[in-house]
Amino acid sequence: MRNLMEEIEKRRTFAIISHPDAGKTTLTEKLLLYGGAIHLAGSVKARKTARHSVSDWMEIEKQRGISVTSSVLQFDYDGYRINILDTPGHQDFSEDTYRTLMAADSAVMLIDAAKGIEPQTKKLFLVCHRCQLPAFTFVNKLDRYGRNPFDLMDEIEKVLNIHAYPVNWPIGIDGHYKGAYNRLKNVIELFEDDTSHGTKLLKSTTSSLDDPKIKEMFDEETYTNLCNDIELLNLAGDDFDMEKVRNGRLTPMFFGSAMTNFGVKSFLEKFLELSPAPQPHVLQNGNIIEPNNEDFSAFIFKIQANMNPAHRDRIAFMRICSGTFENGMSVYHKQSDKIIKLTQPQQFIAQERTIVEKAYPGDIIGIFDPGIFDIGDSLSDNNLKLQFEDLPVFPPEIFASVQPKNSLKRKQFEKGIKQLSQEGAIQVFEQKGTSRESYIVGVVGVLQLEVLEYRLLNEYGAELLMNKLPFSIARWIYSTNQTVIDNIKGLDNGMLVYDKKDSPVILANNEWSLNWLIERNPEVQFLKVPADLEKI
Repeated sequence: MRNLMEEIEKRRTFAIISHPDAGKTTLTEKLLLYGGAIHLAGSVKARKTARHSVSDWMEIEKQRGISVTSSVLQFDYDGYRINILDTPGHQDFSEDTYRTLMAADSAVMLIDAAKGIEPQTKKLFLVCHRCQLPAFTFVNKLDRYGRNPFDLMDEIEKVLNIHAYPVNWPIGIDGHYKGAYNRLKNVIELFEDDTSHGTKLLKSTTSSLDDPKIKEMFDEETYTNLCNDIELLNLAGDDFDMEKVRNGRLTPMFFGSAMTNFGVKSFLEKFLELSPAPQPHVLQNGNIIEPNNEDFSAFIFKIQANMNPAHRDRIAFMRICSGTFENGMSVYHKQSDKIIKLTQPQQFIAQERTIVEKAYPGDIIGIFDPGIFDIGDSLSDNNLKLQFEDLPVFPPEIFASVQPKNSLKRKQFEKGIKQLSQEGAIQVFEQKGTSRESYIVGVVGVLQLEVLEYRLLNEYGAELLMNKLPFSIARWIYSTNQTVIDNIKGLDNGMLVYDKKDSPVILANNEWSLNWLIERNPEVQFLKVPADLEKI
């Protein structure tokens, strides 16, 4: 038991969230750099070199310079085992991000110093708040012109309704920052001029605010402004309170530049000190499972096919919630009601893998999936047989009819559609009584259709014919009388399709069309997500 508790206390599992282009993937890479997991950082959008961010492993991510799927990254630093969940910032991939947050114990909210709180940042913060995840704020891009730090603090408090406590405070102005003042340690950290453009570790020196040598390094105006800022923060700002951080009422705030490594190391070290170790998880019956429970339990929050193009494998990502995982162990799989053996357990730095012999609560590991797992599946020791609460599912808003351009590629097409559906990248529907040549796919954002088309061609060799459909709403329907479903009225304003579990779904053009259908079918219940069917 003592060994288990020691391992739990070492773990830090967190997600990084932001609006697109706030520098999230760059920060992830720089944390790996300081953790010693990589020795030279590349630029996510570098055009002059062949290097790309290690967490953007898909070819389409390298070409577009964006993240389209969550990445799982592990490394050790200063006695901690760190599990980073790098999430897509683009709103079209929100569903993947929301599921990933369910596997985290805290979140790092990245904010562009010039743009402040952006729409997607606000949405993702609210999800963190609902998941009761402590949020830590990193104000990025201090190497460029940015807004006044006090203005950013004020915006966080007004827009997100959470108080902010700046742990460090930038020294300088408008991209010309020489260092930062650490308010909890009462010391100044000065960064040396660097010409490596963030590819190497940034050297720094620390000293007290009253050190005469420190005063000589600043002009009088900069030093006076710093002293005034600190005095104002101490008089008018919030006190630091870890209980408020844990309860989501206070966000520790850090300033830095992921691109130049300014403030990254000090952020990493303080974040590891302040962020929570693995937390309890909620079961479907409302009970919780504590991480120090010696019985093993975990849930699948992500499935990814073709991470290794040479083997075309399929990996299920599992968050360990309690007990100890051991390579080759057999566990109870709630959804199939069977005992299964977990094989080829791996941990990742992007697509680079190492075999895992043991893992503990908080760890994220990948296991070989022969096609038996779905997102949200629960795994546990046979004596537990527990089921975790459902992961969030979002009704699709964009629909298209898809079929293979070449009928000889039918098998590859069907395999790709099935696997991408199991990943949660798309939702797949069929019309009964029509040709099996085509499927209807539903997605949350239009960029997901581009990724679908790209991956089917490049990973499965199947070129698509795609026709956008006019629908924008999906509702799962239920009636005690199947005849009512078979003869549903008003389909001139919608389409009846069936999902992968053969549950009937109505697709409607808009809210007016949906209301038309509801009025004409009083015996039918219209439900937003398929999970609602299980509650009836």
